[in-house]
Amino acid sequence: MSDMDTQTPARLKLDDLPDAPGVYLYRDRRGAIVYVGKARSLKGRVRSYFQESSAGQAPKTDALLDEIHDLEYIVTRTEVEALILENNLIKKERPRFNIRLRDDKNFPYLKMTTAERFPRVVLVRRARLDGNAYFGPYVPASTARRTIQMVARHFKVATCYLEDMDGTRPRPCLLYQLNQCLGPCAGLVDDAEYAQAVQDARLFLEGRNRDLLKSLKDKMARAAAEERFEAAAHYRDLVKGLQTAHVKQRIASVGLEEEDYVAFHREGGLASVQIFQMRGGQVQARREFSFEGIREGDDEFLSTCLTRYYESVEYIPKTICVPVDPASREVLEEWLSGRKGSGVTVLAPRRGPRRRLLETAAKNAGISFEAMFRAPHTYGVEILEGLQDTLGLDEPPHRIECFDISHIQGSDQVASMVAWEAGRPKRSDYRRFKIKTVEGSDDFAAMGEVVGRRYARQLQEGKDLPDLVLIDGGKGQLSSAVAVLETLGVGHLQVAAIAKREEEVFLDGRRDSVRIPHDSPILHLIQRIRDEAHRFAVTYHRRTRSKRLLSTELTTIEGVGPRRARPLLRRSGSVQAVREAPLESVAEAVGQGLAERIKTRLERGQSGSSVI
Repeated sequence: MSDMDTQTPARLKLDDLPDAPGVYLYRDRRGAIVYVGKARSLKGRVRSYFQESSAGQAPKTDALLDEIHDLEYIVTRTEVEALILENNLIKKERPRFNIRLRDDKNFPYLKMTTAERFPRVVLVRRARLDGNAYFGPYVPASTARRTIQMVARHFKVATCYLEDMDGTRPRPCLLYQLNQCLGPCAGLVDDAEYAQAVQDARLFLEGRNRDLLKSLKDKMARAAAEERFEAAAHYRDLVKGLQTAHVKQRIASVGLEEEDYVAFHREGGLASVQIFQMRGGQVQARREFSFEGIREGDDEFLSTCLTRYYESVEYIPKTICVPVDPASREVLEEWLSGRKGSGVTVLAPRRGPRRRLLETAAKNAGISFEAMFRAPHTYGVEILEGLQDTLGLDEPPHRIECFDISHIQGSDQVASMVAWEAGRPKRSDYRRFKIKTVEGSDDFAAMGEVVGRRYARQLQEGKDLPDLVLIDGGKGQLSSAVAVLETLGVGHLQVAAIAKREEEVFLDGRRDSVRIPHDSPILHLIQRIRDEAHRFAVTYHRRTRSKRLLSTELTTIEGVGPRRARPLLRRSGSVQAVREAPLESVAEAVGQGLAERIKTRLERGQSGSSVI
């Protein structure tokens, strides 16, 4: 029998509820808040929970009723005030029967500085009212990184985090050498030329692609007429690159200038939400969320969803398109308009281009629902979200790249990089490296070389960067990797290192290590990726060392040249295997006399080294 079948404090207060807007709070026997709601009429809304006609309602509601022991309420002057108060209380108290928003985090923005002599575009976690220009938010975070790479590649505006951007540095960073920056830090570009590049980059970030392309084509024609053919070719390539980039994302149609499209796929208490951000007639960004614990109807759920989302973002468009009318639409519009500082309209289009775009968003929401709640993963979404929380990442790391160094006392130094996507290895993206610039046993310098080579090439080829860089090592290897990434102008990449023995995880800028319980699946994921990088590095090291030994240990034996050594190694696999093989086995390959000579020499030169 539930508490509501007896005279609980909650039931005793029902007759005293006012017919006024406000917020109500349900508490359990221990006094903990289990649910927060808002109402146009507290009396009508709260009493409806406990009326006999509510029998047979959703199991989630029945479970809530079983928990309610007491209630409180707060009267507000308007429904808008109730909406704001409800949202604040939910964020503060996190009641377990309220809708739970997964992926509720700050997505990155791109900031264009305005107070510097040479403005730059950098990735930040929050937009602030500080006079700089902000663009975003970008979801997933990799979209922001791809966009900033396009800014560097196409417009050559600075995207680094250097402090001295006054043109006095003795030499520019690597991005200038990669032709992805005009080199303002070293005074390699005049103010007017750089200002024009910044203006073009801003048009691109604002989604004003028609204006940008027209401007670039005019400059191309002007440069050609003035016989500045190198400049004309640059503008031609820029126009071509931008047209190619935007063909991939042109979903919209003329007339849809500044709007958000919010659609969802719901099954019971679970839902996936997609938000398409339309800017300048094109979908410029997409956000996605999943909700759990929904017990309201679709209209109430949509109202809650919009409130939770637009309370957390800095920018609200003029028009928000939704599949159904949200509950209390006028109240919601008033609240949104207050936050924006100008009028906001919430529309539920029934036909036309807006409806078609909503249907596209809904289809994407359905796909996300399958991935979030049904699709199997080697390591599921929950573990990747746990890794995000544990390491303080911007988002669950969809792509992780891990590096390891392998050598024997500094000889035959090699490195590996393994890639994981969506919780599983992506072996086609594995890479091997021979250390080229480091002499002796210096793991720190070797790690810096390999990380630098990897991401310099990724930047040069305009390829995506990972969500997390994982280093097999401790603070020294971590510092080397971070220093190289900052030199490349990608210091925003998130980097972690896992040390052997204690299995500690180190993060840049944090003195103490992150201790993860040894039985945690989050640590198991990190260990598995690290162990795979180690395996791949050791395998490559053994192969490299065997090839070197082919031209030393084996070929220095009288009667053994490359022609004899090669089939012997193919048969045995390595020099060590030849050393350990029975004499009869070696004799089958090269004959008895030569086999005896080989075994004698190899056993005489045997060492006890091991691979690290």
